[in-house]
Amino acid sequence: MSYLEYNTKSVPGGFRKLLYLNWPLIMLLSAVSCAGFLMLYSVAGGSVTPWMEPQMKRFALGLVVMIAVAMVPIWFWRNMSFVAFGGSVLLLVGVEFVGEVRMGAQRWIDLGFMRLQPSELAKITLVMFLAAYYDWLPLDRKSHPFWVMLPAIVILLPVALVLQQPDLGTALLLLMGGGAVMFLAGVHWAYFVTIIVAGVSAIVAVLQSRGTPWQILQDYQFRRIDTFLDPSNDPLGAGYNITQAKIALGSGGWTGRGFMQGTQSRLNFLPEKHTDFIFTTLAEEFGFVGAVTLLSLYALIIIFCIASALTNKDRFASLLTLGIAVTFFLFFAVNMAMVTGLLPVVGVPLPLVSYGGSAMLVLMAAFGLVQSAHVHRPR
Repeated sequence: MSYLEYNTKSVPGGFRKLLYLNWPLIMLLSAVSCAGFLMLYSVAGGSVTPWMEPQMKRFALGLVVMIAVAMVPIWFWRNMSFVAFGGSVLLLVGVEFVGEVRMGAQRWIDLGFMRLQPSELAKITLVMFLAAYYDWLPLDRKSHPFWVMLPAIVILLPVALVLQQPDLGTALLLLMGGGAVMFLAGVHWAYFVTIIVAGVSAIVAVLQSRGTPWQILQDYQFRRIDTFLDPSNDPLGAGYNITQAKIALGSGGWTGRGFMQGTQSRLNFLPEKHTDFIFTTLAEEFGFVGAVTLLSLYALIIIFCIASALTNKDRFASLLTLGIAVTFFLFFAVNMAMVTGLLPVVGVPLPLVSYGGSAMLVLMAAFGLVQSAHVHRPR
């Protein structure tokens, strides 16, 4: 019996669960979110509106959601995994009929009090489904072709729906997140080598399709590829965003220009400064030190999730925690690679920092699942 368990024997069960929460993880999530609040305050010119105040309210609601999810036994979430995934797929289908069109993409459903982006929900429910599937599947069947084909179809279903919106960035995150859970579950490495080879072949096919009647990607997506390869070809057009982002990153230097002193964001040179490109604002104002500090906070969140998963004897809980950790890693890794020019611009927000309601609430609910796995693990 641990010291904590010994000293909480007389505490009622519900309150005891609060003590078992992974509080260091909660503090890390709060620290990252506070960094986001500061950046939203800065890009608004020193005002809590229109971005900082709503984001703070969403985070407060997200904390309540996270704790509420954490209090529910992990077996309940295992039993609900198939329902949750099915619901998110239905919402993705619903986007095709009643989705709101913004900036040329049909990705949101207007619920009145908020705009829900079902693809954000699908990132987490897909991990839940796969974790429950491999918890149910006997270990000696996990690499059998038939039992590998089923989760592959499950992954490709939301990927295909998200590509219709179109949202290439989220589709890639779904594909990589689902593949990561399969790998963590112990599926043989030969399948992944085959997928990588097929992926390279698909990239070649995509590039060859440009300008043909069977063109695979949209024209704007090809322009993003051109911009990624050489932004200087069109510095005032397609290459404008990444060019300004690199200027902001470089002007920050080691320690930055100072809070609210970034010229790129203050003079509105920086595009989407409150969403996809908010990391460049932070790097300009706080420099290399600020960027590394944020990256370190993200890394600590991943480490705490991995530590919790490795000490959990429940297969579903362990896979779920690791899957959410990998998905979270992909969020910030792709965003940072995107704004630094290492990847094409694909419209992936920076988790807990970029302005956005659906992303914030879904991510906090996901960490509620991590907390549920931690609180209800066999002791």
